[in-house]
Amino acid sequence: MSALLQDLLVVFGLGIALVMLFHRFNLPSVLGFLVTGVITGPFGLKLVDDVHAIEILAEIGLVLLLFEAGIEFSVKTFIRMRRFLIIAGSLQLLLTIGAAALAAYFGGLAVKQAIFMGMLTSLSSTALVIRLLEYRGDLDSIHGRAALGILIFQDLCIVPLVLITPYLGGTGGSITDVFLLTGKALLFVAVAGTLARFMIPWLLGQVARLKKREAFVLSIILLCLGTAFATSHFGLSMALGAFIAGLVISDSKYSHQALSEVLPIREVLNCLVFVSIGMLFDIRVLLEHPLLILTLVAGTMLIKTMTGFFATVISGHSWRVALLTSVTIAQASEFSFVLSKLGFSAGILDNRVNQLFLATAIITMFLTPGFISLGTFTERVLSRILPDSWTRSSHTHEKSERMSNHTIIVGFGDTGRILAAELKEQGLPHMVVDYDPAVVKVERKKNTPIIFGDAGRPEVLQYAGVERARVIVLTVSDPDVAIAATELSRRLNPSVNIVTRARRATMGADLKVRGANTVIADDFASGLKLTEEALTALSLSPEKISASMDNLRRKAP
Repeated sequence: MSALLQDLLVVFGLGIALVMLFHRFNLPSVLGFLVTGVITGPFGLKLVDDVHAIEILAEIGLVLLLFEAGIEFSVKTFIRMRRFLIIAGSLQLLLTIGAAALAAYFGGLAVKQAIFMGMLTSLSSTALVIRLLEYRGDLDSIHGRAALGILIFQDLCIVPLVLITPYLGGTGGSITDVFLLTGKALLFVAVAGTLARFMIPWLLGQVARLKKREAFVLSIILLCLGTAFATSHFGLSMALGAFIAGLVISDSKYSHQALSEVLPIREVLNCLVFVSIGMLFDIRVLLEHPLLILTLVAGTMLIKTMTGFFATVISGHSWRVALLTSVTIAQASEFSFVLSKLGFSAGILDNRVNQLFLATAIITMFLTPGFISLGTFTERVLSRILPDSWTRSSHTHEKSERMSNHTIIVGFGDTGRILAAELKEQGLPHMVVDYDPAVVKVERKKNTPIIFGDAGRPEVLQYAGVERARVIVLTVSDPDVAIAATELSRRLNPSVNIVTRARRATMGADLKVRGANTVIADDFASGLKLTEEALTALSLSPEKISASMDNLRRKAP
């Protein structure tokens, strides 16, 4: 026990130092944890003795990460994205397997080895992508949700991939057995998800009545780990089970409390996920085959970018979302390491090929933050230089009514829906702009005045009638879209009143410089409301509370 404690002290101590160093260079903390693993691992300075114990804690951290992702994703989002999930997810997986297998075959591997390498390449890192999307503030963006949708589909497909592995190694049963076991596993997901949807909220309600915080925390951990454990017995990954549990809780009234209880534990253990991945990296392999590994890295990321781009475009998204989605999922997955172990045990991969894969996979994870930034830069450049006919979606050709003195709502999430409903109730004209084709399709059937498009493009705002609009409300969480749309709206209509949302108060000044009249920062608005409630609880007079609130609003960033 003391040895494990010493190992954790070394990992956390070095991890904090590297995270602080990386922060000075504006790099995500994930990279700091990966480097920590490389330094402390068996192929580095060997500062950690019990690597297996770290891996076990990391697996629990991964389970909690997917549990949190399930809570934030929500069942409604899952249902709304089901078409994209199936079309884009299956296309990306199959195309990547096919393209990578062909490349491996022409690179000298046997057919079964090549297919297995395609399987390893097809998976992307859910853990890494979630953390990077959180870091960049893109988790709620269109491309963030698209990337997460593809990742969830990949996690569902881990079952058949695991079952196919012994078959490729010549030690498994028939292909019929593979499909039969896969069907049973997916049936378990459907049945367990349905039962949990009714049982979990009821159980949490019973625990919540006790008004004992420790009982509620233990219930959340029990549900998370229990569901993960149950799914693992049916051939599914534990992380997928945790995601399902989070998904079930997401639409209950206990979701926010559950999330707040899990976050501190997740933050502690989640760093170990990336530390354990870094420990797999053998620097000697890179030194022995530098050109080969760099070629494999470039090939892997290029193939995954191309297949992800094509799959996302085919599913109905624009090239912009497709580009940002594809560069986000262009790395290998932590589940690929599990699959590679199975392949090595089944005799599909020899030690040399396995080590080359591990080195390639980990380097793709190292490069992902920079690759996403490169993709974002490329998207901005292409948006400026490509002709409008290339960047305009066919959806935007459906002109809105010739409204005037109306309100334009950009983004039709929860905030946009509330505002649109109130404007409709008051009989006030409005037009909605959203970048999710699935949302637009559903809302048009409800006769919602909505058009598809990127509010950062002039033709989209012009179709919405920005020159004649009285107010434009930007509810989107994507900071790049908010800034671009604010600047463009002010240029197209100098007199329009622009009200915009900002995820952080620090964005407020930038948005106001671009032309926003009013900026509502999520964190500032929450702080304001909490302050007002606290002052009310302290029995201050309404006049004093009103004066304090006005003073705070004047100090708003």
